[in-house]
Amino acid sequence: MLLSCFIRLFEINPEGKVPIVKLEEKWIGDSDVITQALEEKYPEPPLATPPEKASVGSKIFSTFIGFLKSKDPSDGTEEALLNELTSFDSYLKDNGPFINGGIISAADLSLGPKLYHMEITLGHYKNWSVPDSLSYVKTYMKVCIHVLHNDL
Repeated sequence: MLLSCFIRLFEINPEGKVPIVKLEEKWIGDSDVITQALEEKYPEPPLATPPEKASVGSKIFSTFIGFLKSKDPSDGTEEALLNELTSFDSYLKDNGPFINGGIISAADLSLGPKLYHMEITLGHYKNWSVPDSLSYVKTYMKVCIHVLHNDL
């Protein structure tokens, strides 16, 4: 079963990249192009993220990669990731539930899946997960995955 899913993925998108989405009988395999196509097809509510909010959470993925690649538990990479996640948690507490407040935006469509991949990857390779104390981040991750799986 799993093998047939991978075969189908490579038939649809030979580069094997995800995410992919089918809109109007056409498969799209690039998240930026997906966002643009959704914005054109469904202009309301707008997906555009206001410029002053576009960089919210933007350092999380790079600090995740640093921690993932780290072989030295005392090199500060885990702390750097926790600092970014804590900052994001605080932002969501004051401004959420999404980056642009009450409506999902392109920034969420980009960051949400990255956080999901971060949690899965670090769980597997480092036995690590987002601390329960970061409740706004944990809720954000659940809501983003729910939206991406059910509403698009």
